[in-house]
Amino acid sequence: MPININLDTVLEKRNMKSNELAEIIGITTANLSILKTGKAKAIRFSTLEAICEALDCQPGDILEYQP
Repeated sequence: MPININLDTVLEKRNMKSNELAEIIGITTANLSILKTGKAKAIRFSTLEAICEALDCQPGDILEYQP
């Protein structure tokens, strides 16, 4: 997949665990795991917005296009 998910990197920089983020943004840890591993087929803008708000980052910090 040409879209890489850098969520682990951003979480590490913020000293936050996945389960903390999942609780803050209101999704299950299983769904967050699917997103983190790049297995998600899509992401809702509302979820992306919640992640960016919780991690104080931009969507480009999390999503990266590599042809």
